[in-house]
Order: sequence, then structure tokens, then C-alpha cells
Amino acid sequence: MRRKFNVRNRYILLGDLILIFVAVLGTFVLRFELGPLFYEYLPFAYWMILVSLVVKPTVYYFFGLYRRLWLYASIKELMLIASAVSAASVALALSMLLLYTLNVVDAYLRSVFVIDWLLSLVTVGGLRLVIRLIAEISQSPTSGQPGTSRTKRVLIVGAGDAGAMVVRELQKNPQLNLIPVGFLDDNPTKLKQTIHGVPIVGTIPDLTRVLDRLHVNEVIIAIPSAPGRIVRMVADVSRLKGVPFRTMPGIYELLGGKVSVSRLRDVDISDLLRRQPTRIRDEKVGSILTGNIVLVTGAGGSIGRELCRQIARWEPEQLIMVGHGENSIFEALLELNEAFPNLIIHPVIADLRDRTRLENVFAQHKPQVVYHTAAHKHVPLMELNVEEAVTNNILGTKNLVEVSIERNIERLIMISTDKAIRPVNIMGATKRIAEMLVLEAGRRSRKSYSVVRFGNVLGSRGSVVPIFNKQIARGGPITITHPDMKRYFMTIPEAVYLVLQAAGMGQGGETFVLNMGQQVRILDLAEDLIRLSGLEPGRDIEIVFTGVRPGEKLSEDLWDEGFQFKSTEHPDIFRLDTTEPLLGDRLNKMVDEVIELSRSGKSSEIIDLLDNFIPGAAVRATPPPEITSII
Repeated sequence: MRRKFNVRNRYILLGDLILIFVAVLGTFVLRFELGPLFYEYLPFAYWMILVSLVVKPTVYYFFGLYRRLWLYASIKELMLIASAVSAASVALALSMLLLYTLNVVDAYLRSVFVIDWLLSLVTVGGLRLVIRLIAEISQSPTSGQPGTSRTKRVLIVGAGDAGAMVVRELQKNPQLNLIPVGFLDDNPTKLKQTIHGVPIVGTIPDLTRVLDRLHVNEVIIAIPSAPGRIVRMVADVSRLKGVPFRTMPGIYELLGGKVSVSRLRDVDISDLLRRQPTRIRDEKVGSILTGNIVLVTGAGGSIGRELCRQIARWEPEQLIMVGHGENSIFEALLELNEAFPNLIIHPVIADLRDRTRLENVFAQHKPQVVYHTAAHKHVPLMELNVEEAVTNNILGTKNLVEVSIERNIERLIMISTDKAIRPVNIMGATKRIAEMLVLEAGRRSRKSYSVVRFGNVLGSRGSVVPIFNKQIARGGPITITHPDMKRYFMTIPEAVYLVLQAAGMGQGGETFVLNMGQQVRILDLAEDLIRLSGLEPGRDIEIVFTGVRPGEKLSEDLWDEGFQFKSTEHPDIFRLDTTEPLLGDRLNKMVDEVIELSRSGKSSEIIDLLDNFIPGAAVRATPPPEITSII
């Protein structure tokens, strides 16, 4: 493999010293043309050379000119050079004026400083330009590495910053054997222009024609903000043409720091469900996270781990990861330590049902912001384990809220679910009571205790997509409960990003609902997954309908009937306009009673109590599950 050209900055400093001497001497040659005045002012030139050799490298150092890899120099570095040279020239002029005032030199020639500034720009910039040019030549795919039969012709979809970055990466790494042959972009004003020597050959609807005309071997979708319909269209056309396709991560994955911006990956189902990303009021997120001690419960779960990733990039003072499963916390800790080595992280193995343990954790680590994601979430499993759902989801939340109030925690955000609305299962019912506990505490204490409610997230542990992928890998069949089963879906990074945005808006006692878009048919989701695996539904992978499981609805809701929602500062976050009365003692009495029933193993009485207390609940109407209905 070809070694990458590099020049140590100590050699650049040596080059600068030589060129400083040349620039000052050249200034006097240009100004006085080796005439009598040149020799008359030669002592001034010597002083100017001496002062320049001290002042200019010092100024260049403070501007960071000796801390950069100049083989990656860009316009930003060019501006830095201009600023550094200008500052150095001003410092030189002032130093020489001081020497003139002190009668160390006999004259003060203003014109030579202007000429010296121009020559310094040329020499300092030129030295670094030469380094960049040598690096470009040494890394060029035409410099000694002939094409091979494995070389692939690549079409880039997206002629923006991300597309240009992909092309530069491919050009700098010829060992990848990927040659960019063209761009597609929806902006017609870009047509027939080039980026890094690669032409923009058409718009995205021209994909079919361009694939044939340019004999493309692979398609790369380089639009992190592309909506799902664009990704789906490119994927469908490429699949029909038998051309492999890959994509850059979505914008929410990049915001979460989950993946490198230059890392390409295969298109997956989350790309097909992308929506146009929106960013607004990031400063609110930073104001509640940066420099604060943040605690996340359920930190080893899918949502909890992504929360930790995105919180970490806001540079909190400390991050406390609380979880009941040691393996998941350990894995999350390893990942975060690698990605954020300077962040202080405290992994805590604890069960929220243990009030004493929770009090000790808060006393030791003194968190200021709490995100509550810990919960039992699997609907059919909780139908078989009613008591466990109550103690974990209700008692655990009750303990967390009460300890947070005792420790004067100003901000607590609970993650909830669409299954808490008119619940027909134990999981949804217990989450609804947990919501009530948080909202009641927020209203009574006037602290920023809020609930963020959303639907299913793609790729979480035990969710439908990983299950479908395993079934596809086994050769099928894919099992779906009902052909009309629909769910709201959102990617994990997107949901967490919006949770952080909503948390910054909370004043206390609000329920925020995320814009989940349109509900997606599970059948459509399964067919897309099969096609993304290079197979055809019905022909290569059979789809079997098994019947609706206990506790499931054909579709979900995000708020109760009769409730209105209001827009917020973020277009994808709504606030429920609720006038529910404070429940106070009635809620506390009900919670104490349901916890006591769970300790006594009286699941039937628990269900009756939840149905009577929660508006629209119909848990009792759900038939008892069988073991075979869990999966």
C-alpha cells in the first residue's frame, strides 16, 4: 500500500525561517533595485530580518500554522494564513517602530512593510500549497496504480457537500477500486458542472437512463437529509437494474455521533422511512445539558443508549448510566468511553424498585437532569407477568419521581409510548400510570417534569425489524399477526434527538407528542425488508399471518379522543392541551393499592383496578395469552 505523503511541522517552521529571510531581503531588492539606497538601508534590512525571524514564527504559532496537516488544506486554511501573515506584518511594523523610537535604527520605511506583507503571503501560502500539491500527486490513482478488473464505476446521488466529500474520499483512496463517474442532483442549475473533476450528469429521475449510459457498477446515495421517498426510489431502480447501492447515514445518526460522516453502509429499512429532518433551538438542548450532571435510567436499552450518545456530545459535566442489566450497561460504557474519552461516566447497576439504592445513587452523584427510559416494554410478555409490569413500570417510576423531588432535581423527562392511550394491555396501562405520576409531580412541585410520548422505534431490541431480519436469514417465513396491522415508526436517533429538543421546552407537567408521520403497515415493512435483502416477497420468502396477539391493537393512538394538541417551537413536536384535574391523593391511593396487589400476586384485581382508573382502558377485554402467542 502506498505510504501517505506527510511533512512534519518542524520542517515547515524551518522552511518559514528561510522564506522570511528571503522575503525581507526581496522586499528591499524590489523597493531599491540594488541601487545606492539599497546599501544605505541595508542595516535597517538586517534589523528587520532579525525581528521578523522572532516575531513572525511566534505569531504563526499562535495562529496554529504549525498544528495542522497541510496535505488536507482548504479555503479555511487559506483564510487562516492571510490572517496570520497580516497579524505578523502588523507586529513587525510595530516592533520596528519601537526600535526607531529607541534610536536603535536610523530610519522607518513604511513602504517596505507593505511589500513584505505581499511577499510573506506568497511565500507562506506557497510553501503550504506545494505540500498540498505533492500530497495530491502522491495519492492520485493515476500515479503508479493502474486500473484493475476489480475497479467499479460509481454514481453519486447528491451533488452537495456530502457528495463532494464522498468523491474526495474515493479519489484519495484508490485502493478501494471505486471510480466516481458522475453525479445526479435534483437542482437543475448544477447540471453540466463538475465537482472535483466529476460531472453532474442528470437529475435523480434520470437514474435509469444514466445507469445504462455510464455502465455504473454501484450507486452511492450521498444525501444525509434525503426523505424516505428519494431513498426508496433510488433503491427500487438500482435493485431492478441489478446494481448494488449504498448510502450515507441519515442526519439524525450523524447528529447523534453514531457513525462517521464518511462511512458508507448498505441501505436499510430506516432509510426508506426517513422524513425531512428539522433542526431548531439547539441552544435550548445545550443549556440543560452542557456542564450539568445528567442521569439516564434504562441506559443499557436501545433508547437509553442512544440518549447517552447524544447527551455526551453536548459535553455534560458527568453522565450517570443507571441500568438493571450489567451486560448492557457494560457494552454501552465501552462504546461511550471509546467515543468520548474525556467524559466522566459513572455506570450504576441498580433496580428502580429499590428505593434505598436509588436514594444512595442520587446522594452520591448529585444529578441535575434525569431522563427516565427504564421500563418493561414487551406487550405479550407483560400480559403473562402482570405483577412485574406493575412493580417495574409503576413502582420504579414512583420511587424515581419521589427521590428526584427530595433531591430538588429541576428537570425530569420520562419516555412514554402510544400504547398508554386507551390501553388494552398491561404494558400500556402501567406506562399510563407512570405518566400520571410524573405529570402530577411536575404540576404540584412546579418543576420541569415532563412526558415525551411516541410510537415504535426501528431497530430497538426485540422490535419487529430485528425479528424479521432473523426470519429472512433463516429463509422464512416472516410471521405477521394481521395484514392490516399498522404502527407509527421512527428511527432511534431521530426519536432521541426530538426527545432532547422537547426536554428543553418543558416547564412542568406537559405531555409532548412527537410527529410520527403516517402509520406504516407491518406488511409493507416486511416486504421492503425482503427486497432490501435482494429477495422477492412470496417467491423467495413466504409471509404468514398468525393472528392478533393478546394486548395488541390493529393501530395505535398518540392522544385520547377529545384532546387537542398545540404546536411548539419545533415543527415535529406537539404539546397536548390537557385540562386534566390534579389527581393528588386519589392517584397516590390507587398506586399504593396496585403495588400492594402486585406483591400479593393478585393479577386479576390489578387489571380491574387499572381498567376502572384509566380513561378508556380495556385491559380486561384482552383474552389471556398463550405461550405460543408471545413471539
